[in-house]
Amino acid sequence: MGAKEYLSQALWLDQRINSKLELLETLRALAMKVSVNLTEEKVSGGKNTKSHMENTIAKIVDLEKEINRDINRLVGVKAEIMDTISQVDDPICQLLLEMRYVNGWSWEAVAGELRFDRSWISRLHGSALKEIERKMKHASKSNKKQ
Repeated sequence: MGAKEYLSQALWLDQRINSKLELLETLRALAMKVSVNLTEEKVSGGKNTKSHMENTIAKIVDLEKEINRDINRLVGVKAEIMDTISQVDDPICQLLLEMRYVNGWSWEAVAGELRFDRSWISRLHGSALKEIERKMKHASKSNKKQ
């Protein structure tokens, strides 16, 4: 995995969480519209069927658990990425990488905040990625020797 892909993990995971949150809202809205069939009789020994509402609520609970696991994973991934970014020598490059890959800012927003033009931001980004690539390769070689 290259430096850019490594750093982008948090962005992708964050987008997946947001997508699941949208699905959760859809399921909740659906649960509010579901009506309960009060005339349905339960027969002893018969097939235990859940109502549509029970199924929807079960899906909501399962999705909430999945989202919470993803959020916990995102926190860990962001901490790991922040640790990697902190190893970059140039503090401006560190800030640029944090804004982009941890906070999810657009390149235009990063350029505006740092008061650099977009082409200079691209050069700084490329330089920072190369430095991270070197550090990742060095760490990989060190781990293989152990």
